[in-house]
Amino acid sequence: MDLLYMVLFAVVVLLGLLGGVTYAILFERKVIGWMQIRNGPNRHGPWGLFQTIADVLKLLMKEDIIPAAADRKIFVLAPILAFAPSFTVFAVLSWSDTLYAADLNIGVLYFLGVSSMTMLGVLMGGWSSNNKYSLLGSIRGVAQMVSYEIPLVLSVLGVVILSGTMNLRGIVQYQDDIGMWFIIPQFLGFVIYLISAIAELNRSPFDLPEAESELVSGYHTEYSGFRYAFFMLAEYTYAIAISAFATTLFLGGWLGPAFLPGIVWFILKMCIFMFIWFWLRATLPRARVDHLMQFGWKVLIPLALLNIVITAVIKVWMGW
Repeated sequence: MDLLYMVLFAVVVLLGLLGGVTYAILFERKVIGWMQIRNGPNRHGPWGLFQTIADVLKLLMKEDIIPAAADRKIFVLAPILAFAPSFTVFAVLSWSDTLYAADLNIGVLYFLGVSSMTMLGVLMGGWSSNNKYSLLGSIRGVAQMVSYEIPLVLSVLGVVILSGTMNLRGIVQYQDDIGMWFIIPQFLGFVIYLISAIAELNRSPFDLPEAESELVSGYHTEYSGFRYAFFMLAEYTYAIAISAFATTLFLGGWLGPAFLPGIVWFILKMCIFMFIWFWLRATLPRARVDHLMQFGWKVLIPLALLNIVITAVIKVWMGW
């Protein structure tokens, strides 16, 4: 029965993610269209609700092309390896007080460790394509993801110090006990997390591995059809996971007034977090690669270390 429950939960989460990714893309296109004073998708279905579904069907019907000189096994495996970790991290996320899969004592460590494996898929995709633009895009992407993984992890340590646990449900319950979301005492950590997550996901204005002016389409230049769709699915699935993780750590998870269920509050907070990403994409130009790397190593990491010191002082001297 436990095995059946796990399989059913995984299937439900996967189906929910496919629907969530489909309409997250539509939500992004609508938000950016609104900010740029244009309509956005409006042809298929009312308000363009079926546009992304049509796009997905179009991708699935495209011819699957594998370059003759590519390393076929690695080329085929790369999109799967990019997607699998982004889906696996949902095992430790709690959508409400009762809706969750695994209640791990090392939930924070599990999430950060598994999610970092996505960069292997990016590197394998660029390397196996036998294309210099794909290779440069993958190397640039891995360098960026490794660099911003450090401030991302350090920004989370402040929450772990205050709550005294790496259990995600325990962190939410601690915020309920003190009557305060961690975004207030950990505002600096939240800002560092927000910037690092954008760079970790290779999203605008830090989408340098896919800089079309220099690298065509980066590490997935040679991919087509459903294999290309797998990379896009991995990106948006990871975006939802990162938003859910931030909601748990900084925004009180499912906590909220009782007139709405906990899962509704959780999803609303996630949508607000993702809206900020879409807002930044519609507003800011792409950063230069050397500026991006310098900002991560010379600004974000020192600020993250400072946040840890301040948090430790608050914890010890003020009796939190």
